[in-house]
Amino acid sequence: MPIDRQELNGILAKFPAGGRETLGRLMASDSFDGVISAADAAYLAEQMGITVSELALELVPFARLYAVAPISDYKVGAVALGLTGALYYGANLEISGEALSFALHAEQSATSNAWLHGEEGLTSLAVSAAPCGYCRQFLYELTTASTLTILLPDTEDQLLTTLLPDPFGPENGGLMEVQDHGLTVSPTPDDTGIAALAAANASYSPYATTFAGVALRMSDGSIFSGRYGENAAFNPSMSPLEAALSIVVFNDYDFDDIAEATLVELSGPASQVDATSAVLSMVASNVPLTVLYATQEAAERRRVLEPA
Repeated sequence: MPIDRQELNGILAKFPAGGRETLGRLMASDSFDGVISAADAAYLAEQMGITVSELALELVPFARLYAVAPISDYKVGAVALGLTGALYYGANLEISGEALSFALHAEQSATSNAWLHGEEGLTSLAVSAAPCGYCRQFLYELTTASTLTILLPDTEDQLLTTLLPDPFGPENGGLMEVQDHGLTVSPTPDDTGIAALAAANASYSPYATTFAGVALRMSDGSIFSGRYGENAAFNPSMSPLEAALSIVVFNDYDFDDIAEATLVELSGPASQVDATSAVLSMVASNVPLTVLYATQEAAERRRVLEPA
């Protein structure tokens, strides 16, 4: 949903003069989707005489503009620095009328934004306050968990592993690692289904192996997708619909603009169908959910279920 441009201009007015014009131009672009390329991030940081990590902290109030918090009215922003040097906005997302367990945290949003744009890990994550325990557990699943730095205002940077002593989860997580699960859907679906299938193939589900992806087609034909991101502790897992809705927000669409929704999943001990249908009905009540069940070659399934 479109951000408040007046509020944006108010924050821009307080932004250091060195980068104010550049950032304003970037965020005013019709193509801005919550991503600042590595080249633009380096240029902005140079203009301001700071590091890209310090820039990430300066951008947290701008990421917060994209928060959707109709239940708590507590808006949170986060900015992730990817391995490529690009910066990714994240903002919390709540679904009015649904349980708070369906909320997407800003740290998850920033991670998903980076992952969907091809990043294979994060070097740091800037937030306005230390991440909650739920997010620390979620972030521990990342490929770069052991080296991930949490950037906080007015305090020293801290490693995630310092904030999460005696961690629970894999020694070397795989969230954001390139995935291709060899899923297929027959007959060949429409463009929305193809996007959902691609998201499912790139999703992360090493425990339940119920790979899933969601694609949302907007009224103008634009398609945005989200991937399932599983966690060893289960509850901090990120649903594909939440991830897709977050991207919709960063692209300045309203949920009312959703015209078609498709979920692709591989059947297993867990399912996204009921949760996706329930949440979709709250944000786009007139849009039915198309569910496509994927198949996977037996050899590929054995590889997933019985890793070497």
